[in-house]
Amino acid sequence: MRVLVCIKRVPMAAGKIVLTADERDIETKHLGFTISPHEECAIEEAVRLVEANGGESVVLTLGPTDAVEQLRDAMAVGVSRAIHLETDAEEWDAEATAGAIVDAIRADEETSGAFDVVILGNESADAGGYQVGIRVARDLGRPVVRGIKGLSVGATGLRAEQETAGGRDVYELPLPAVVTVLEGLNVPRYPSVPGRMRARSKPVAASRPVRPASRLEMIRLVVPEGKPKGAEILGEGAGAAPAVVEMLQSAGVV
Repeated sequence: MRVLVCIKRVPMAAGKIVLTADERDIETKHLGFTISPHEECAIEEAVRLVEANGGESVVLTLGPTDAVEQLRDAMAVGVSRAIHLETDAEEWDAEATAGAIVDAIRADEETSGAFDVVILGNESADAGGYQVGIRVARDLGRPVVRGIKGLSVGATGLRAEQETAGGRDVYELPLPAVVTVLEGLNVPRYPSVPGRMRARSKPVAASRPVRPASRLEMIRLVVPEGKPKGAEILGEGAGAAPAVVEMLQSAGVV
């Protein structure tokens, strides 16, 4: 089995996200970089599929030269090799990103055979566009299911499980197929020191794709407003007891 996982270098978002003055990018001068949480699960799933079925796992990213750090992290947990589509620091739109990924997939498949499964995160942690996985599948002419929380390979193809309000929808896809996965699909392993040492010697095939003229225009980014937090003072000392009881009764606790 051959599995490809596509990842993106994104800013660490432990603190408050601040946009640049033109509201077209995230201010990253005080932030580190990592892999999107959905894609950490995608890496883990790719490694597990190959461990269970044999074959090769490959990680691909489109991003700046420094994104090789994230490729090494993926290889440190078991991915066999990497493909780096090098760009400048400017963000590519979803159409251009998907086009570059598809070209890289076709080039690799010409020499090594088709990827049985292509796994992407449901959306990146920074731009949150939700488009790249669907566009990749469409351009490749392969079946796709998005928002996956369960994945397995059987005799008839790929079984993908998608959480819904009433439980789970189950899809059976013929191979080759494309899926986009959500955080919670699995518990990702973390790179060990020996794993990081091995990752240094694993191959990274680097190339620089030509960015096409954009047909999509980003107007601006918006940081969603957080939910306001508030507290209600019910009283002080013993005098607050009736109000506490009334609140618990209204909540159905007592």
